[in-house]
Amino acid sequence: MKSTKIQRLCVSLLCVIALKACVEDSPSFHTSENPTRLSDWNLFNLDSTSFEPTAASLVYAPNNPLFSDYAHKLRTLSIPNNEKAYIKGEELIYPVGTILSKTFYYPTNSQGSFLQEADMNLSSLDLKMNQLVETRLLVKREKGWEALPYVWNDEQTEAFLRIAGASKHIDLSGEKQSTEFTYFVPNQNQCSACHVTKHPDGEMHPLGAITSQLAAQVGSAEDQENQMEQLVSRGWLNAIPQIEPAYSWQDDTASAEQRATSYLNMHCGHCHNKDGAADTSALLLDGSHDFMINMGVCKTPVAAGGGAGNKKYSIVPGSPEESILIYRMLSDQPDEMMPELGRSLVHHEGIEIIRDWIAQMPGSCP
Repeated sequence: MKSTKIQRLCVSLLCVIALKACVEDSPSFHTSENPTRLSDWNLFNLDSTSFEPTAASLVYAPNNPLFSDYAHKLRTLSIPNNEKAYIKGEELIYPVGTILSKTFYYPTNSQGSFLQEADMNLSSLDLKMNQLVETRLLVKREKGWEALPYVWNDEQTEAFLRIAGASKHIDLSGEKQSTEFTYFVPNQNQCSACHVTKHPDGEMHPLGAITSQLAAQVGSAEDQENQMEQLVSRGWLNAIPQIEPAYSWQDDTASAEQRATSYLNMHCGHCHNKDGAADTSALLLDGSHDFMINMGVCKTPVAAGGGAGNKKYSIVPGSPEESILIYRMLSDQPDEMMPELGRSLVHHEGIEIIRDWIAQMPGSCP
């Protein structure tokens, strides 16, 4: 009898410990106020040597990632206990209390210098080999999604809310280029404008965490898992929608057109769509175009000004260097460059993808 009581007491104690650990790992959702410190959200475990998402968050990766000055990114998704996302049409509708995070960082060498190349699929970061720059949150509140930019201090001990944005000096080295530049953290409105997009279903969706971006295999070749399956296994989704994953501009097995249109969709489509900030341009780069002229082929600009570079058409088939699209992607001038937010550097790899696509395009302009 005494042994049985002791066993019951041990089981109860273990349950209390497990429950406490679960509570401690759960994000601290703030319904209206915006904490000054990132740590107040309880999304990460941080000490002097490592930065790691808590077990309550799912580390994920979109199939078609966004270029941001060669920064590496660690993304997480958390859904409140006993809540689920659901499918409307072909898209995920997340419950109130959902938090998406994206931490931007650069790998460093033993001397602390920033590097361009390193492992880009980490679920935890060694702070001796990586420098945190910023963490952006997308928070689903009663009124909808809200974006909050947090900037890390140099000591990597805390990130602080910077509603108005911020800037940071980066001296980036690597095989492809070595350059110093100013890294800009977008302000709150800019974050929302780019990372929360309106879809035909009338709902606002977080860029990067939609079904076509999550319907992809992640993990090593020996241990791959569909990210939608991970949502189901966590109890955050009842069933996996039958949807094809988005093509990735990084997939060199895809066609030139598939890679180019995927790149433009991710980097330009949040503005260049029928309801976006650039809707008056009549340039549609989110895949909603009915005719190639709507995608820029032989299309004269509406109001590009000096951004046209004295060129006539957005895309000239067979002539990348005569295309305004290439000219603006090559520029780093604020009144010319496209995309106009989220980068200070020219993305040479992305330009090569668009250049190859235009070069193979048949036809000509008047």
